[in-house]
Amino acid sequence: MEQPLLTMRGIVKAFSGVKALSGIDLTVHAGECVGLCGENGAGKSTLMKVLSGVYPHGTWEGEILWEGKPLKAANVRDTEHAGIVIIHQELMLVPELSVAENIFLGNEITLPGGRMNYAAMYQRADELLRSLNIEGINVAQPVMNYGGGHQQLIEIAKALNKRAKLLILDEPSSSLTASETRILLDIVRDLKRRGVACVYISHKLDEVEAVCDTITVIRDGRHVGTAPMSTLTTERIIQMMVGREITQLFPREEHTVGEVVFEARNVTCFDVTNPRRKRVDDVSFAVRRGEILGVAGLVGAGRTELMQAVFGAYPGTSSATVMLEGKPLKVRAPLDAIRAGIAMVPEDRKRHGIVPALGVGHNITLAVLERFSKRGRIDAAAELDAIHAQIRRLSIRTAHPMLSIASLSGGNQQKAVLTKMLMTEPKVLILDEPTRGVDVGAKYEIYRLIFELAKRGMAIVMVSSELPEVLGISDRVLVIGEGELRGDFVNDGLTQERILTAAIQPARRPAETAGAGPFITHTGASAA
Repeated sequence: MEQPLLTMRGIVKAFSGVKALSGIDLTVHAGECVGLCGENGAGKSTLMKVLSGVYPHGTWEGEILWEGKPLKAANVRDTEHAGIVIIHQELMLVPELSVAENIFLGNEITLPGGRMNYAAMYQRADELLRSLNIEGINVAQPVMNYGGGHQQLIEIAKALNKRAKLLILDEPSSSLTASETRILLDIVRDLKRRGVACVYISHKLDEVEAVCDTITVIRDGRHVGTAPMSTLTTERIIQMMVGREITQLFPREEHTVGEVVFEARNVTCFDVTNPRRKRVDDVSFAVRRGEILGVAGLVGAGRTELMQAVFGAYPGTSSATVMLEGKPLKVRAPLDAIRAGIAMVPEDRKRHGIVPALGVGHNITLAVLERFSKRGRIDAAAELDAIHAQIRRLSIRTAHPMLSIASLSGGNQQKAVLTKMLMTEPKVLILDEPTRGVDVGAKYEIYRLIFELAKRGMAIVMVSSELPEVLGISDRVLVIGEGELRGDFVNDGLTQERILTAAIQPARRPAETAGAGPFITHTGASAA
């Protein structure tokens, strides 16, 4: 058998005496795609940071062999020079720079005297994108002019420009549409044919199954097993990841749906950069006590903007008429909504959900600090007791409650944001993509919590791009298309096909929401 391109043996990495990795092994051959699977906090990203030089040689134990020789990288530049390139879940692009400038960042082509050779960079960038069958990108335009899907593909072009022999993809499809994901998977297949090796980290096991040749599973920082994908099933991978069998991903529980508790009417949002364009156009909806209302639609349909508007977080101009328990509300900012009994877990947890400089615990109590305040001072002991209780409640994996929240995995950050909003004891909970970047075990825990909250009578609005999730959780489904309400369906025999058909069909003005009462309007440019 040919010599492996990469061999990692007995990798051990500890933080403040707590082992994040305990003897991990990983082998990758040229032209092979290895799926690295595990729950949030299992150690996947830590292992890849060891491999890519983010954690330099000497800060971890074990051995890395690259093309048969020891690799002792002092930094990321050393590993990139060897041919190991990582694409992080959070993209590392400079929005204001052009596509070409981002692709060549740190590796610019220059003219005599040190000036940039833009003509050569534009030509090479264009060649790279064409070789990946990526169309519709002007390499001279700023990266911020393109959506998340195109930016992900630009990152891959940037990696290939560094002559990558091994490409590490960390949750590469977390912000992609279904069509963009198909393009991504085709690119991975093409890279394999060219002899480029890949380590593919994803919680979306259908993607892993589609492109990976071998699967390595780690759990709690330990190597659980490695096997060819051809010998595994999705169910077996899940069992290896979580240490138990999950027979039903959506643990539905019977819950009583009561009277209308929250109503929003005539919600309209204008585009931040083009005020003449409506991102949400006159949408009305209601949600009942104990009801789980799913909100579906294609990416860019206006679902997030709709939720931001009713929560007072839309960054542009918006208007809406809002009522809670029959009483009119003035929601000019998120604090108004929280005080009224409305909480929201935002789609972008990094920008809107966490304060990276604070610890896990202080992020959790951020929305209810007045609860621990006595005569202007925080009762630290009472706050810490509450933090410990909340960490146990959602099984947030952190070595210490005051560890920086930025050091947690994405899934555990999401649990912390959810915990923070639940501490406000809301009557209405808005969840915008609550399981994005979350592993299957954590998803199951979040679903169980959603049903538990619904049984207690909380009204829940859940936005999701994953139609199986919408159908598996919701009592009723709203479909948003091009900023308009395209459908309002009871989830009884509802299918993905029917939802998608509604999402792409020309608009049909829906009937008025039942239970109308007196409303007041709030209008303004609310900061998130």
